[in-house]
Amino acid sequence: MPNRRAVIITTTLLVVVIGTMAAYGVWRVLSDAPAEVSLDAAVAVVQEQEASNNDVENEPADLDADQAVASQPLSQDGVWRVDSETGSFSFEQSTGSFVGFRVKEELAKIGAITAVGRTGQVAGELSIDEGKLQRVSITADLSSLVTNDSRRDRAARHALNVKENPISTFTLNQPLKLPETDGSEVSLRANGQLTVNGISRDVVVALRAQLVENTIVVVGSTEVTFDDYDVAVPSASIVVSAEDHGVVEFQLLFVRE
Repeated sequence: MPNRRAVIITTTLLVVVIGTMAAYGVWRVLSDAPAEVSLDAAVAVVQEQEASNNDVENEPADLDADQAVASQPLSQDGVWRVDSETGSFSFEQSTGSFVGFRVKEELAKIGAITAVGRTGQVAGELSIDEGKLQRVSITADLSSLVTNDSRRDRAARHALNVKENPISTFTLNQPLKLPETDGSEVSLRANGQLTVNGISRDVVVALRAQLVENTIVVVGSTEVTFDDYDVAVPSASIVVSAEDHGVVEFQLLFVRE
């Protein structure tokens, strides 16, 4: 009898543990995906950082107001590089520069969700001259892509063939005239070339940008079809279906070289 009771207790404990693990897995899958890129949110982070920096690095007492204004950059012309210091990166809350994707899936017994993957391993620069965006070159290391589930991380990286082609790039196809602005946001559509899995395609990227103190804040997105880049939609027993297209999105902070 004692042995039978021990077996029953052990079995019950295993059921509870397995049930808890399953519930945790479902919670991970159903947990809210990060919000889409937002210029307002990105600008708020930069403004907070700038305010903090100003508190620490006050102007010298003998510097008058005219000199202080003159010390600030008066032109956007020049080379700006991706800032890797402002903000921070995590799957749940990315306040710095990052690149990622959003894909809609249908999961068994769960329903529709949005799968999101992101990487903060981003570099690049842009150049502005005489009111024109002359050049943009951005690279992202997709081998560092993370999602809300490590199992999806592996599937996404495998689908993107990161072992052979880990680096994705975006370059501007031609100069783009920038609208005049008083510091408020501007909206643009940029023609460029996106390279994923070693394959390059022309894309049109919708951009929103704003100059905040000494930082150019840019968010944007473009829709892509996976087959154009020989990317197979990841499959799993829980995945009933997944769209054959998705959205590439990014949040980039640029500081002057």
